[in-house]
Amino acid sequence: MAKFELKLPKMGESVAEATITTWLKEVGETIEMDDAVLEIATDKVDSEVPCEVEGVLVEKLFEVDDVVKVGQTIAIIETEGEGVVEAAVSEENKTVASAPEAAAVIENNMAAVTETVTAKADFSESSKFYSPLVKNIAAAEGISVAELENIFGSGKDGRVTKNDILQFVEDRKAGKTAATPAAPAVTEQKTAPAKKAEAPKAAPVVASGEDEIIEMTRMGKLIAHHMVESVQTSAHVQSFIEADVTNIWNWRKKVKGDFMKREGENLTFTPIFMEAVAKAIRDFPMINISVSGDTVIKKKNINLGMAAALADGNLIVPVIKNADQLNLVGMTKAVNDLAGRARTNALKPDDIQSGTYTVTNVGTFGSIMGTPIINQPQVAILALGAIRKVPAVIETPDGDFIGIRYKMFLSHSYDHRVVNGALGGQFVQRVKDYLEAFDVNREF
Repeated sequence: MAKFELKLPKMGESVAEATITTWLKEVGETIEMDDAVLEIATDKVDSEVPCEVEGVLVEKLFEVDDVVKVGQTIAIIETEGEGVVEAAVSEENKTVASAPEAAAVIENNMAAVTETVTAKADFSESSKFYSPLVKNIAAAEGISVAELENIFGSGKDGRVTKNDILQFVEDRKAGKTAATPAAPAVTEQKTAPAKKAEAPKAAPVVASGEDEIIEMTRMGKLIAHHMVESVQTSAHVQSFIEADVTNIWNWRKKVKGDFMKREGENLTFTPIFMEAVAKAIRDFPMINISVSGDTVIKKKNINLGMAAALADGNLIVPVIKNADQLNLVGMTKAVNDLAGRARTNALKPDDIQSGTYTVTNVGTFGSIMGTPIINQPQVAILALGAIRKVPAVIETPDGDFIGIRYKMFLSHSYDHRVVNGALGGQFVQRVKDYLEAFDVNREF
């Protein structure tokens, strides 16, 4: 019998380790290919680890609550064959004439060799998880990382399966898919930070006999660390502005019933606000940046992070990719989908990566404004306050009068290292302008 080492796969950008939360298979159980063996939790999101081969689980190398590094072996799977399954492919199998032949070659070698990428193939720049079988076919067929990431995955959580990549190979050879040449990945250059002075130690806190001591949750500890790190990294400055959203309030009230009937989606204020933010970022692209040492990285895509509440009261920030390219219906579907999966703990690692700007709705909790902490490595975050019905001075050609209007505060926190007061203030002013100019006769 051969032994296969199940390793913790790369879970996404900047994820270096994970905590084991649940073993889904016990020692002695038979495992099919792509079966989930265990559940893990990272500092980003919870996920499952699938098995890459068929066999029997013979050994667990870690227990629940243990922290495992990416690439570490977490379990031993016994498979058919002899010896230890290694990450190698014979020279004669590197070039295969067709997709069916590629599948046959790989499957014939399953008994003795694990299906992993040859030394020439490098998928380390991809933030997605691919099984060794898929990587091996990609290497044999000369499929680049860029092409691989564009293949639709029919597997669990959108993973690319053997059939998906074989179909891609057939389509490409038939001329149905344009080949994309592999290009060297461009990575952000990081400058080693200057050595920081040691922070003063906090004074010890003494609990009396009547006090209750509560252990912070894993997520709570991670959030606490992330927030402190952000404050220590960025020079936080805030700008506040009040926006009249009466037109938006009245329009939504008028169309939300028809919107639900036609689209099957609940129309909230969030997608309308997100649409305005995306437009403002297009107008001020230097708010859509990151800092790396003494350089600024200007982001091409506008990926809006949306702070969402989890079932345990913590917050997570799923990301709406290319938000400026969505119409209101598309934005609504994206917002509702991410918020719904956040509440049910069904987000995937890719859902919370690559954000370039974040919006948080403090008004959900009744707050009229807030001073949010920047979500690193971004340089700005916008807090939406509660919408309030207030008396306001209304200017007309016939004079001023007092009327009832729906208003809200926008609180903009930004990194004063790279965003000055003019840019920070102009950006939030532009968001206000888009909100107040909302067309009450708009079709959704």
